[in-house]
Amino acid sequence: MRFPMLQVIATMMEGCCVAMARSSVLGCRGGPADLADARAFCEQFFSFYNHEHRHSGIGLHTPASVHHGTAVQVRAHRAVTLDAAYAAHPDRFRRPPVPPRLPAAAWINQPSREALIQNN
Repeated sequence: MRFPMLQVIATMMEGCCVAMARSSVLGCRGGPADLADARAFCEQFFSFYNHEHRHSGIGLHTPASVHHGTAVQVRAHRAVTLDAAYAAHPDRFRRPPVPPRLPAAAWINQPSREALIQNN
């Protein structure tokens, strides 16, 4: 069985764990007081991380946008906006701007070619 989004999701989760570990919210609070406190923090943090935070590794999209398949449409809309900005003020740019590309795949630890062939 093949899971095409698994690599992207794994990369996003690794970044999320790093972001949470470095979060000033956790650092200031010294950690959650109890399970309910931890759950409340995680609910707020993951909602922000998945729906608002733009990730450079996935073309400045949110994980939710990539997961739900709207990243292609969002990128196309960004291209229209950038084209309009360039047309209105070409002197502000060195060259016509383009939105970041979406990666074909994102890896934490890329498997060997043999492992990839076996899974296809």
